[in-house]
Amino acid sequence: MRLHPSRLFTVEPSLPAALEPLRAIAANLYWAWSPDAVALFEHMSRDRWHASGHNPVKFLQTFPLDELERLAQDQNLVTQAETVSTEMGEYLAQKPEPVAPNLSERDFVAYFSLEFALAASLPVYSGGLGVLAGDHLKSASDMGLPLVGISLLYREGYFQQVLAQDGWQHEEYSDIDIAAQPLVQVRDDSGAPLTVSVPIEGRDVRLAIWRLDVGRRPLFLLDSDVESNSEGDRAICNRVYGGDIETRIQQEMILGIGGIRALKAMGLQPVVCHMNEGHSALLGLDRIRILMEETGLTFDEAVLPISAATVFTTHTAVAAGIDLFPPELIQKHLGAYYSGMGLDDRAFIGLGRSNPDDPHEPFSMALLGLHLSGFRNGVSKLHRSVSQQLWEGTWPNLPQEQVPIESITNGIHLPTWVSHDMGEIYDRAVGPQWRQQPCDAAAWQRLHDVPSDEIWNAHIAQRHRLITRARHQNRESAARRGASGSEAGGALDPDVLTIGFARRFASYKRATLLFRDPQRLGRILNNAARPVQFIFAGKAHPRDEPAKQLIREVVEHSRQPEFRDRLVILERYDLDLAAELVQGCDVWLNTPLRPLEASGTSGMKAVANGALHLSVLDGWWAEAYQPGLGWAIGSGRTDEDPDVQDIFDSESLYQLLEAEVVPAFYDRDPDGIPRRWIDRMKRSIAAYAPVFNTNRMVAEYAQRAYSSAATSFANLREDGGRRARDLAAWLSHVREGWQAVKICAVEDDAPPIVAAGGPPVTVTVQIHPGNLTPSDLRVEVVTGGIDANGDLVPNAMIAAGFLGVGEDGICRYTAVFRPGAGGRAGYAIRVLPNNPDLHDPFMTGLVLWA
Repeated sequence: MRLHPSRLFTVEPSLPAALEPLRAIAANLYWAWSPDAVALFEHMSRDRWHASGHNPVKFLQTFPLDELERLAQDQNLVTQAETVSTEMGEYLAQKPEPVAPNLSERDFVAYFSLEFALAASLPVYSGGLGVLAGDHLKSASDMGLPLVGISLLYREGYFQQVLAQDGWQHEEYSDIDIAAQPLVQVRDDSGAPLTVSVPIEGRDVRLAIWRLDVGRRPLFLLDSDVESNSEGDRAICNRVYGGDIETRIQQEMILGIGGIRALKAMGLQPVVCHMNEGHSALLGLDRIRILMEETGLTFDEAVLPISAATVFTTHTAVAAGIDLFPPELIQKHLGAYYSGMGLDDRAFIGLGRSNPDDPHEPFSMALLGLHLSGFRNGVSKLHRSVSQQLWEGTWPNLPQEQVPIESITNGIHLPTWVSHDMGEIYDRAVGPQWRQQPCDAAAWQRLHDVPSDEIWNAHIAQRHRLITRARHQNRESAARRGASGSEAGGALDPDVLTIGFARRFASYKRATLLFRDPQRLGRILNNAARPVQFIFAGKAHPRDEPAKQLIREVVEHSRQPEFRDRLVILERYDLDLAAELVQGCDVWLNTPLRPLEASGTSGMKAVANGALHLSVLDGWWAEAYQPGLGWAIGSGRTDEDPDVQDIFDSESLYQLLEAEVVPAFYDRDPDGIPRRWIDRMKRSIAAYAPVFNTNRMVAEYAQRAYSSAATSFANLREDGGRRARDLAAWLSHVREGWQAVKICAVEDDAPPIVAAGGPPVTVTVQIHPGNLTPSDLRVEVVTGGIDANGDLVPNAMIAAGFLGVGEDGICRYTAVFRPGAGGRAGYAIRVLPNNPDLHDPFMTGLVLWA
């Protein structure tokens, strides 16, 4: 039988006065990127620290009072605790120069993500999306950007991966002990737990709110495990991406709708909301509802300030990765909600469709996010182009290259991912400011002055730690499966070239590309003079059977005699293992099928630790690759036949390993130091660390998206939404009159052959505005080269100036431009609606081309 307690309470450790600073240190995830804090916990007890899963709250709970009293007599430990406490206090008190002066603690950004990866001890994340969100929040803290995170509290989190004897992945879930996490339940003024509700199928699902401090920024987690809820509703937030499609839409309702309501209940009203993928797209709907209630605006009026104040980031490169819901499921869960806002099925469900008039088209949360946002971006330059192609049907009047999706390339939070060994070198060479202000490229150039053996010795220490852990974990896994000691073998050598491949397993990432020619790979791995070893790690989604099969294939290869001691796959992939892998590998391997990798931040983490990158030209590497700093697999080509592409890329990979990577690593001077390799390491770090970090990324969001969004939101809310009403009325007028707008003539003074660097070209455009005024129209000259098909490839846009109106009512506009590089060039004329309050002219769908 199960014995239920009559009462629950939490017992906090009684800390001696000398160790009291530990309580505050454990309560803030600042410790997760403070090497001094981690060293402090290890000083207390390395074994307990590892046994706690690197969870400082749980760690402190394991100490008996007498042992804490004994530790309080350790003056070195007490001094260490005081130092970390002082460092944290100074960090929390800092007020960095604002990156967006019009944002403040009152007018802030709310960043919504279905997962946040902040520490392995709080497994409320699945993979890269969560890692990116966690690093975004940490950099917002470092930079003093007023931003709060919103997500869900998953009582079982994400699964622990276990590999069976046959290599098949199995998932194990365990409850997260809330009392052993640095979570504080948000309470109302009377001290009772604060809750909000979300309507789901005619019932109110109550949500508790938990706060997690991440440096200077809070993360609020919504929890459906509330006693007043039904058993089924209490389980909605049990697992990250858990359950069926119905659970998914309920989770997304809780994140988007519940998140906005939780902020409002706490007295917090963001000026900008950032959707990290489409999972939180419903936040736009609830913000519109609130604004309608507060101001009396209609939906069409309220959508204008809300969309202007919303940022949408897509991480998806294929349509199959988008959440799609049957229309009847949307009606079931949201019908009563949106009908209360005056919307019928077509009006609302159409916001999630490419064709609003197709009743059979499923509803896309990503499309809803695109429609309800004023700034949209992919996560690398190449991914922008992929996203524009993926969503071009949403803007049918625009060429693919002009679909309004920008690019802000992802980055990493350097203090989280850089090892203690390399961090100390950076402190001395670059200066300690690299931790909070890493974008100073000139400072990173000072790495070239660091003695080569110092860099190399630090890297060797990292590799040795990784190999020690990998050996231990490999033996442990083999013993659990009941395998013989010989199967675990003497896997891995701490002094051999070590190549890492660790990421979410998905078919497009091609984890088995390396094994296309096993015999050739065997010769590379077992070269007596220049051996190579590989470490694999990563999870497959519980319902992704093809990805599980890929893991199984890697396991089977690792057991072949020619690979057994040179190739391992490690289970239980999490943040801690990921950190050791990117810190300890010599080379980081990435083999996605181009162009399906949106960004790929694991390579950024590896190069920041001195690894060299070996990758297909996809994601961030397509814009970052420089000869001599790493290697590019293939040539950036994309074959329509994936099998042909696999053949081409695998051959390129083998050739690079044989002819370049392996010889470069083993090219040593008389002292055994690979000086050319170390020079590559230094140049790679200096080139990539100041660019591919989340401080640069967050600053881009602040300057390109958040700041202008906040300004537009404030303007459109003036006088109870007067300007929003005026803008909605103007839009209605423009839509009615748009068909009458005509481009009557386009003239220029360009000769048939234009000299590069010669006189500029003047273009004159004549437009009949119909019932509109000249100020209602924005005329643009789009210039660029001409491709082999005779089509314009845009590379610049010049706004045309208004010259005047003739007696015939024709408006005249002019623009001047200089053609760029040699070859065929041209221009096109487009006309857009123009209004100073129109944050995004493309949201209207109105574009006229000459």
